[in-house]
Amino acid sequence: MAWFPRLLNASPEHLRDYELTAKGIHWDKLNEDISIEGLLAGQGDMTRPYKEVA
Repeated sequence: MAWFPRLLNASPEHLRDYELTAKGIHWDKLNEDISIEGLLAGQGDMTRPYKEVA
């Protein structure tokens, strides 16, 4: 969940309101999409710049 801050901070109600497709999962109210391809490649939230941790 740490890879997807919108999901981490979402209410249980918003988390339950998703659409599962052949390409991934979409949460309309949260404006979040997780592709199966990206998840398997180890990609987190690609809408925010990557910050390197020291």
